[in-house]
Amino acid sequence: MQSYITHMFQIGKTIVSEEIIDNDFVCNLTACKGACCIDGDAGAPLDDKETEILVNIYQDVKPFLRPEGIAAIEEQGAFVKGEDGEWETPLVNGSECAYVVFSDNGTAKCGLEDAYNEGITSWKKPVSCHLYPVRTREYTEFTGVNYHKWEICDTACSLGQELKVPIYKFVKEALIRKFGEDWYNELDLVAKEYTKLNNGNS
Repeated sequence: MQSYITHMFQIGKTIVSEEIIDNDFVCNLTACKGACCIDGDAGAPLDDKETEILVNIYQDVKPFLRPEGIAAIEEQGAFVKGEDGEWETPLVNGSECAYVVFSDNGTAKCGLEDAYNEGITSWKKPVSCHLYPVRTREYTEFTGVNYHKWEICDTACSLGQELKVPIYKFVKEALIRKFGEDWYNELDLVAKEYTKLNNGNS
């Protein structure tokens, strides 16, 4: 059962920002070259279970990684504790994620996902990467689900508007992976009612 509060709504034990319905988004790798994997000063957020997975699959994914990434992982570990006290992926020289690889045209890709796509592992990549630009945060009583705005994704916002794809639909697979299909179906119903209500008031 969902109940509305200002700028947010509740689905089960989650509090969801209406921004993931209001805003459109489709990654435009041709334009951004995967900048979210290489810009910034922190690695991808990880939960406790994911830290164990990274340790367990490292030898399997190692052939898919760059020498620089391997060196960073073997020096720092498969995961590190960030400045906020939370687990995250290690970085190469404080820049790109250690699990990043580059295509021939310089686009950043995920070595973990490459291994998954080749059938080497059964784990695609950290759910935080899969969810982006949605970010989740765990609180005592609920999980916050929010839109993380970053100027490097401006072209993704433009492409999303052109294709009319709201954020929550763009990351559907990841949201189902994180919260389950029933949760997503309820979100979809809420989004349709919310959009209908807004269109009626415009």
